[in-house]
Amino acid sequence: MRYLLDTHALIWYSGNPTKLPETIRDTLNNPKSKLYISVASLWEIAIKVGAGKLEIDFDELLTKLKRIDIVVVPIENEYLARLVNLPFIHKDPFDRLIIVTAQTTNMTLITTDDNIQKYDVPWIW
Repeated sequence: MRYLLDTHALIWYSGNPTKLPETIRDTLNNPKSKLYISVASLWEIAIKVGAGKLEIDFDELLTKLKRIDIVVVPIENEYLARLVNLPFIHKDPFDRLIIVTAQTTNMTLITTDDNIQKYDVPWIW
C-alpha cells in the first residue's frame, strides 16, 4: 500500500512516533508500506523552522527521510491543474496541495486533519 504522510504525521513519525496511534505506527513500520511525503510538506516545515515556529533540525530531517526510505513527491503540473477545482473546504495552501497529490497519485493520506478528511481522498488515522 502507498501512503502519503501529512506534514504533522511526518514530524511526529520522524521525531516523536509515540504521538502517533499504534495502528498508524504499525502501518508506517510495515515493510509492505511504501511511504511518501509531498515536497509541499518540506516547504511548510522549512518556512516554520525559519520563522522560529518549529524546532526541528531540518538537515537531520532530510537525512532521516532517506534512511527510513520516504520518497519525496515533487509538485507536478497535473496536481496544480486539479488544485484549481478543489473546493475551498481547507484554506491552507500546503494541505490543499497534499490533498490533490494524494488524489492524483491514488495514495492514502495519513492525517488527523478533520478538514482534509472532508475531501474525496482516502485517509487513515
